[in-house]
Amino acid sequence: MARARAIRTETIVLRQQVFGEADRLLTLLTPDRGKLRAIAKGVRRPSSRKAGHLDLFMRADVLLALGRNLDIITQAQTLDAYRPLREELLRSSYASYCVELLDRFTPDGEANAALYRLLSDVLSRLSGSDNLALTARHYELHLLDLVGFRPELERCLGKGEPVQPEDQHFDPLAGGVLCPLCGSQRHGAQPISMHALRLMRFLQRSPYAAVQRLRVRPQVAAELERTQLRYITVQLERQLKSVDFLERVRHSGYSAAAKDGGAHAPARAAAPARQPAAGAE
Repeated sequence: MARARAIRTETIVLRQQVFGEADRLLTLLTPDRGKLRAIAKGVRRPSSRKAGHLDLFMRADVLLALGRNLDIITQAQTLDAYRPLREELLRSSYASYCVELLDRFTPDGEANAALYRLLSDVLSRLSGSDNLALTARHYELHLLDLVGFRPELERCLGKGEPVQPEDQHFDPLAGGVLCPLCGSQRHGAQPISMHALRLMRFLQRSPYAAVQRLRVRPQVAAELERTQLRYITVQLERQLKSVDFLERVRHSGYSAAAKDGGAHAPARAAAPARQPAAGAE
């Protein structure tokens, strides 16, 4: 059977770089072909019909002419522009982090429709969320689940017994939680509070609709962020470049920083919990 010479597919633009005088080389995520690279010929010319449809983070319907080494985008139509991600630096920084995280965990050419939907959903959420940090923490845990790096949060990795409602240890190299006795004997395991662990478990098992209105105490948000980023760094054996840039943006006094809702939001007195997740205000 002859191989199709062109296909139509949805795609999200992960990365872009200048290619030649008027072209761009794009890294795309598709639901049915996974991650791939394609040339957008002439897209840098103002007269190009594809200009404005293939910007960073955009979701578009494209027609790909299949090549031996690189595909060529012959048509493109915007499905969702996610405009706030290019108009607000803080939102853009979180989107860059979420895209880089997916990029590092996924090989080229491996289809994963659920992963595509997760990225599409998080870009939409980051475009409107008033708690960007919590949105990112939820995304991290669900991405880790889809790519096979789900951390164990229910049972002690040393004894195999359910963890008790008390402060525990978390070992990123072992892949999850340890009871106080096992954790104290494991090099590299660090304490994790009962509140941070409960919140982490709630985010891991819950849909976004159940967590989007949570109000989390700043100290719990900061602990959760440190724990998850350390776990991600150990699994990837590298630190993501976007993490440092995001930190600089959050510390810069950028006018939208109040929308972060994360570890660097102004501290305030904790109110009684109104949600099932510990550490919520």
